[in-house]
Amino acid sequence: MNAHPLHQRPVHVAGIGLHRYQRRSGTSYAQLGVTAVRAALEDAGICWPDVDAAVVGSALLGMAPGRIMLARLGATGLSIHQVENASASGSTAVAQAVLMVASGLHDVVLAVGVDTPEPWRVAPSQAGIGSLEGGLIAPFTHFALLAAHYQREYGVTDVQLARVAEKNHRNGASNPFAQRQQVRTLDEILERPISGPFTRLQCCPVGEGAAAVIVMSEAAMERSGVDRARCPRFVASVQRSQGFVEPGGNADTVLTADTARRTFEQAGIGPDDVDVVEMHDAFTIEELLYLEAMGFCAAGEAAPLLDAGAWDVGGRCAVSPSGGLLAMGHPLGPTGTGQVVELTRQLRGEAGVRQQPDARYGLAHMVGIGAVCVMHILERQTS
Repeated sequence: MNAHPLHQRPVHVAGIGLHRYQRRSGTSYAQLGVTAVRAALEDAGICWPDVDAAVVGSALLGMAPGRIMLARLGATGLSIHQVENASASGSTAVAQAVLMVASGLHDVVLAVGVDTPEPWRVAPSQAGIGSLEGGLIAPFTHFALLAAHYQREYGVTDVQLARVAEKNHRNGASNPFAQRQQVRTLDEILERPISGPFTRLQCCPVGEGAAAVIVMSEAAMERSGVDRARCPRFVASVQRSQGFVEPGGNADTVLTADTARRTFEQAGIGPDDVDVVEMHDAFTIEELLYLEAMGFCAAGEAAPLLDAGAWDVGGRCAVSPSGGLLAMGHPLGPTGTGQVVELTRQLRGEAGVRQQPDARYGLAHMVGIGAVCVMHILERQTS
C-alpha cells in the first residue's frame, strides 16, 4: 500500500468545538454550525481569517449549506467544499481536511459537520434498481435480524446485548454535549421493545447538532503558537466502499474489517495498541460486531469481554466514552466529526470523568449507507 501523504507532512488537530446534539428545536443549521466553529477557533487560539479552507459535511441539508453558514463568521474568500456520505459525512469531511493539509495544498483547514433532521431523501431508493425486500425492512429490523443471528451463533443473551446500551448511556450521562444524558438501568433499557431483541434505548436518536475540527500543519502550528502537546496527530486516515460480499455475509462488518486492516497498516500499530474507540453504534449489536471485525477480539468474544468491563472507561479499551451514537446521538452530518472531537479530548487528557487513563491512540469508525466506511487513528503528542 502506498504511504499516505500525512506520513510525509504531519497533520494535527489544533482546535475542537461542538454544539450539543439535541432533539429538533427549530434552531437554524447555520446557528448550530457557527457555534461549533467558534468554539473550535477559540480552542485553537486562532482567528477566522487564519483558516485557509473549510469542508462542510452534511447528509440532509441539501445544496450549498456551507457558504451562507460560514459567511456569518466573515467573508474571507476561503475555499469551501461540501461533502455528503450518509452517516459518514462528518468523517469524510475530516478525511478531506486531513488530505488537504497533508498534500501541502493548505496549512489550516476546518472540517465541520452539521445537520438538522429534515425529511430524508435517499438516492439508492431512486436508482431504478430493485431489491428483494423492496424497502420494507427498516434499519432497526435489519440490525435486529443480524442481532438475532449473532445471538443464536454465540449464545449471547438479550441482557448482554442491552449492556452495550447500559455502558454507553452511562458514558453519555457525563457528556454535556450528548443528546441523552441519563444513566439507565438494565431494566429501563429492556423496556419498550421495537424489533426483535431491540428496545428504544438500544437504538440511536437522530437529532440536530454540529461538530468542528481544525487541522493544521506543523508549520502553521509553529506560526500560530499552538501548544503542540494539545494537538494529537493523525497517523491514519482511510476511506473505503463496499466490495464483493459472499452470500450471507454482513456487508458493513466485511467492509469494517477491510477498512480496519488498511487503517492499522497505515498507522503501523494494531488493535492492542488502541486505548479509545469511537464507533458507529447506531444499534447495540453493531458495537459487538465491529469490535470483532476490527480485531479487538475474536468472533463471539465481544459480549463476554463487555461483561468483564474490558470496554469500559478504565478497562482494556474505552469504547464510545462519549456515549456513542446510542447516547451522544447521531445527527448524521456531525457524528463522525464529533468522534474526532472526543478522541482529541481523550488524548489531551481533558475528558474529565470519562477519561481513559494514559490514552495514547484513539480510533474513530463510521459506516454509511452505500456502503462506505471511514476510519481515523490519532496519536497523543507530548511536546
